[in-house]
Amino acid sequence: MSLNDTPRSSRLHIAIFGRRNAGKSSIINAITKQEIAVVSPIKGTTTDPVYKSMELLPLGPVVFIDTAGLDDEGELGELRKKKTLEVLNKTDIALIVIDTTCGVTSFDHQIAKIVRSKNIPILGILNKIDLLNYTSSTTFEDLAGYVKKSEEELGFKVIPVSAIEQQQGISELKKALIAAVPDEDDKFRIVGDLLSPGDLVVLVVPIDKAAPKGRLILPQQQTIRDIIESDAIAVVTKEYELKETLASLGKKPRLVITDSQVFLKVAADTPKDIPLTSFSILFARNKGDLEEMVRGARAIDRLQDGDRVLIAESCTHHQQPDDIGKVKIPRWIRQATGKQIEFDFANGMTFPDNVKDYSLIVHCGGCMMNRRQMLWRVEQAVQAGVPMVNYGVAIAHVQGILERAISPFPLAGIAWEESSPV
Repeated sequence: MSLNDTPRSSRLHIAIFGRRNAGKSSIINAITKQEIAVVSPIKGTTTDPVYKSMELLPLGPVVFIDTAGLDDEGELGELRKKKTLEVLNKTDIALIVIDTTCGVTSFDHQIAKIVRSKNIPILGILNKIDLLNYTSSTTFEDLAGYVKKSEEELGFKVIPVSAIEQQQGISELKKALIAAVPDEDDKFRIVGDLLSPGDLVVLVVPIDKAAPKGRLILPQQQTIRDIIESDAIAVVTKEYELKETLASLGKKPRLVITDSQVFLKVAADTPKDIPLTSFSILFARNKGDLEEMVRGARAIDRLQDGDRVLIAESCTHHQQPDDIGKVKIPRWIRQATGKQIEFDFANGMTFPDNVKDYSLIVHCGGCMMNRRQMLWRVEQAVQAGVPMVNYGVAIAHVQGILERAISPFPLAGIAWEESSPV
């Protein structure tokens, strides 16, 4: 990925659902005017979900996800359906493609019911209207009636299109897609909502073996961009130059943001009257539920010998000798608790089904996932009754500086106080 690319986690996720051969792949190709998805008359051509990142004006950066049909059959079909349903955990807008020649079926109702249960905006697509017109005496007025009937059955807006004859309905579909986009909420900005124009923000960025050669890691890039978009000023320094950096500034910074791995040194070198937090804690708020993560930190103190802790990361990377997830955090938790704790590890976009088997889940910042997917993971933990904490919150807690690290976020502070043992 180049520095100019929008990461997938920051793109609007538009997923296409429907029966086999309803024309899901053809719809993606028609919307994007590219041969992105494989199209075939053979049922079940799409197996695993297919992701395509692109710019779709005027929406901007999006990810289209082409999925297997939910009416797939057999043992392999069940695996494909499972993969399709997992896509819902990261979907911002769901497009349900209906084969006009078959009408609205029980499968379409089933898909719609599942999508509704996730509170995801839905847009219906009546595909293959070219075949309907050619095989009957259907008039435009009859088609309008067909659309109205379909909308009444399904309970959401339906657009008639022909993915093959792309001039039919595709423009209207794009307009409806734009209208269905959820409104952005400044509440979930990374840091910009905490700043005023002209504020100084100091970013502490260690350059070690884990840092990608020639560039900053994604959370650092995105935080800098958010600061600049807020008309504030970003000053980047390493942990060993922090004191000198602060002394050279003409005014007090509004905030110091550090990599969580150097929390202790940065806390020692940052005056108490300057708010301090970490990239990971900012992303706990931006991607997930900071209050839930703060409450989860209390569970670290309750760990006992033999307890199992899951360390979950959303990305896969080459493990370093002193890896943050596999080495440092387990070491710090064992040191803080004095207990013999077992650690399991999960990487990538899959999340274990057996979360109830753990006493605690420690999750990365989730920069490779979108907010919906991260919140789904938090919900899985909550439903299983398993506390969840993220890297930055956990590190701040075991190093005794959590209250200072969450001081910029009053709701997190309240959650911390309310979760205090009686």
